[in-house]
Amino acid sequence: MPIIEVNMLEGRSPDDKERLIQALTDAAITSIGAPRESVRIILREMPVGHFAVGGQSFAAKAAAKAAGQD
Repeated sequence: MPIIEVNMLEGRSPDDKERLIQALTDAAITSIGAPRESVRIILREMPVGHFAVGGQSFAAKAAAKAAGQD
């Protein structure tokens, strides 16, 4: 039973997440021959203020860009 975990920033639509789930499920079936009913997908969404690169959160980066300070 494959378990696929995805960490991503919040903000995607329910339709986008459904497409991702389908694509990941199909990839597991195609690549390792997993039965569809055995594939498990876990989506973990995090607020943009909880993810950072280079010492700056994505929330701070977005705020700076909106203020014209990129």
